[in-house]
Amino acid sequence: MARTVRRLVDENLLVVQVWLVTRLLFAVIAVALAVTGRRSLESVVAQWDVAHFLLIAREGYADPQEMAFFPGLPLVLRGFMEIGLSPVLWGSILALACSLVAAFALKRIAGTWGAIAWLLAPTAVFTAVPYTESPFMAAAFWSWERATQRRWGQAALLAALACTLRVSGLFLIGALVILAITQGRRPSRRKGVQDGGLGARLAWLVLPTTVLVAYVVYLHGLTGSWTAWFSAQEAGWDRGFHWPWEALRNHWDTLWRPNADHPEWPWLFRAELVSWIVGLVVAVVALFRRRVAEAAWVGVQVLAFSLSYWLMSVNRAVLLWFPLWRLVGEFVEARKHKPAWQALGVLLGLLAVGVQCLWAWLYFTGRWAS
Repeated sequence: MARTVRRLVDENLLVVQVWLVTRLLFAVIAVALAVTGRRSLESVVAQWDVAHFLLIAREGYADPQEMAFFPGLPLVLRGFMEIGLSPVLWGSILALACSLVAAFALKRIAGTWGAIAWLLAPTAVFTAVPYTESPFMAAAFWSWERATQRRWGQAALLAALACTLRVSGLFLIGALVILAITQGRRPSRRKGVQDGGLGARLAWLVLPTTVLVAYVVYLHGLTGSWTAWFSAQEAGWDRGFHWPWEALRNHWDTLWRPNADHPEWPWLFRAELVSWIVGLVVAVVALFRRRVAEAAWVGVQVLAFSLSYWLMSVNRAVLLWFPLWRLVGEFVEARKHKPAWQALGVLLGLLAVGVQCLWAWLYFTGRWAS
């Protein structure tokens, strides 16, 4: 027992240490850019979508294009404003805290090495700034973990919270429905856990579904349109419907088109394609391993990205794909005691830190970072 407790403490401490080191590096980069550029730290952090969240927090959905963003995070930022706190600073603190909460949920789902790999993900900077990624993943990952333990009431409440933050909550509900159905085929391994059967599990999922429906109804009240969210996506980000082969053709054209003003663009678009392929592979592997719900969680997102004008924001979506990090964790766990793999793991870890620092520099300097 003492050895088991000690092992758990060591694993938890390792996760915290990796979280702390990587997030400190992000902070150092942001502060250095603010000092050298003679800018405020807030202006360095508040790039891209942060401006949209702040605008919604101040003015609501006065601009129909802002309806592409769900109200959860703007409401929190508005709360910070009301009590005199900086929404950018405290939004970042919230993101950092939620990233640690998400990491421990992922540790339960994907193991220690899966959580560490996630903390070292290239686009991890988006978990340290006022974006929806961190709070969404904190809620969604714990929702999934609770559902796998047949704690469906807790899972539904957390999923409902996730649904206030981004449209990915819709995909989470779909995956949870599949998990609820597949759970019905085998008895619980936990003594004393009574989830009420399939009907009760599905009934719980009405709660997060209601959150999404409420947002659609709210937008209809503002605009008179039932498709206001889709219209905003299309108007602001060219995310109107296209067939997958059209999206891939349009995306392929961006890979080799040099841009003197934005030399990073072709490389970022290439990374988007790689991320999309990774998602496709993860969905197939999960399906092959009979993890149907996990395959659905990743696969439906890969499909959604394929139905847009081109592949956009897939690099950030990789953070949400806990089945990927579960596969990585299982791969590392099976080889962690082999010296050659240990050396390779250290090299890959250092490379990952370098890549995510480069990505953080892209974001903090206002360059396109997915």
